[in-house]
Amino acid sequence: MSYTAPVKDMLFNMAHLAEFDRLRQLPPFADLDLDTAQAVLEECAKLCENVIAPLNHEGDKNPSTWADGKVTTTPGFKEAFRQYVEGGWQGLVHPTDFGGQGLPKTIAAACQELVNSANLSFALCPLLTDGAIEALLTAGSEELKTRYIPKMIDGSWTGSMNLTEPQAGSDLSLVRTRAEPQGDGTYKVFGTKIFITYGEHDMAENIVHLVLARVPGAPAGVKGISLFVVPKFLVNADGSLGARNDAHCVSIEHKLGIKASPTAVLQFGDHGGAVGYLVGEENRGLEYMFIMMNAARYGVGVQGLALSERAYQQAVGYARDRVQSRPVDGSLPAAAPIIHHPDVRRMLMTMRALTEACRAMATTAAAAYDHAHHSADKGAQAFYEFLVPLVKGYSTEISHEVTSLGVQIHGGMGFIEETGAAQHYRDAKILTIYEGTTAIQANDLVGRKTLRDGGAYARSIAALVEATEQQLAGGGEAAHAMRANLSHARQAYLAVVDFMAEQGKANPNAVFAGSVPYLMLAGNLVAGWQMARGLLVAERELAAGKDAAFMQAKITTARFYAEHILPRTAALRDAVLNGAGSALALPLEAF
Repeated sequence: MSYTAPVKDMLFNMAHLAEFDRLRQLPPFADLDLDTAQAVLEECAKLCENVIAPLNHEGDKNPSTWADGKVTTTPGFKEAFRQYVEGGWQGLVHPTDFGGQGLPKTIAAACQELVNSANLSFALCPLLTDGAIEALLTAGSEELKTRYIPKMIDGSWTGSMNLTEPQAGSDLSLVRTRAEPQGDGTYKVFGTKIFITYGEHDMAENIVHLVLARVPGAPAGVKGISLFVVPKFLVNADGSLGARNDAHCVSIEHKLGIKASPTAVLQFGDHGGAVGYLVGEENRGLEYMFIMMNAARYGVGVQGLALSERAYQQAVGYARDRVQSRPVDGSLPAAAPIIHHPDVRRMLMTMRALTEACRAMATTAAAAYDHAHHSADKGAQAFYEFLVPLVKGYSTEISHEVTSLGVQIHGGMGFIEETGAAQHYRDAKILTIYEGTTAIQANDLVGRKTLRDGGAYARSIAALVEATEQQLAGGGEAAHAMRANLSHARQAYLAVVDFMAEQGKANPNAVFAGSVPYLMLAGNLVAGWQMARGLLVAERELAAGKDAAFMQAKITTARFYAEHILPRTAALRDAVLNGAGSALALPLEAF
């Protein structure tokens, strides 16, 4: 159950898919080089491998507990968090003006993967804090930024995101929490929020809750939601902590997975009202909260590939050790480790290819984010926004497949909790649910990213894929296999984009009945495209005699993706084009 950070694959992606040399042309990153990136990743790897990863199974066995309004985290978490923040990891991507390190998301996202592979429950705390910092950087006043961001970056305080209420899940128009202005610039907040990750814990001295609420007279629906900072402890003018605010944890949930991460029910205002501070302008809260949600959606996609990596490593280790049956080809005279058996190899290759493809896609998206935020490249922003639902939706959906295969490779022992394989499988389930279900990501892909311009931008992605296909024509045998399968996948994707554009207004039920298959098709294609780009690099590097074993493995894995994963797009296409009728045909009373 040990974990080894895949630093080499990350650096390959940074150098060649994120095009690190182009990243260095952005003014904030001019002094960076791959040696610096490698040093950062290796230092993060030490913390993750030696301190954070060993707590993962312990957190599953001994999760966070609640008593008398207080949450006690798993033994060892508090000390590990202190090492995490003292190492500067919370501020990796944030501005130096507030105590951060100002590194690109391309590097920070790789570190984020390492922490999530090591211990998903632990990693959720810094993930939510990152989102809170980003929201305040974008919409907070100078006073709010100065008061809260440095303390969150240095780890003295953490952040939480408070959207969901008992009656308001994904439909935030139903939010009832209210905020009453007090005449001194503050508000009194009243309401209940549920499913609040790290809404209460003992790892930091204060928690900065970002809370959606309605002010008196606000418009109905989502246009009447405002965003507030509601700290657990009030902050004095000199920055010291003051009185306890009227925001209390009344329980935590008992969950299928991520058991060490406390999921709180928070009650605001039971004792006179929780003091809150408006972020930005009234009634623009959802707009600001989307900043947090987009950051978190990308981060959850990274969690999907991170869990996949951890499950893959554990499955490989077990397959090397578990002796069972003679090889079918007679290559060994007696029972052999199961890694010799063809179907086990197929499963391991599936796990490996899906994980590497999602990492490649996430790295490419992170680089687009960096260009969008540090240059005038408007195309980078559009590209990043198109990729976010794919990174979130596809990477988390495949994490179910990968972690399930991990259990399967362990056989009966995978069904036994002591091996740890089942924990990865259980932990993965939440990833397709929180920060917007897969269907919500698919609705975003259809509505905002495809139908809004009649499919024009979606088709431009296909043109980029086709350009890579042309490059593959000059490659070797694996490149030719990739080209053929990538071309078929691209054509399947275009057929679905055309269907969406044609039917969007005339038959919305048919379009949205196929939204998740469309997302899975698009994710499969874009991830496969990144594998193709990597394959081209690996062939060149191999021909130049550079790191033959690693490059050959990249080529083989890409070919497997081409021949085993990309063909799934044809079935997804057919389901979208032909399957809406049967999906919607059964009368409601027949269910």
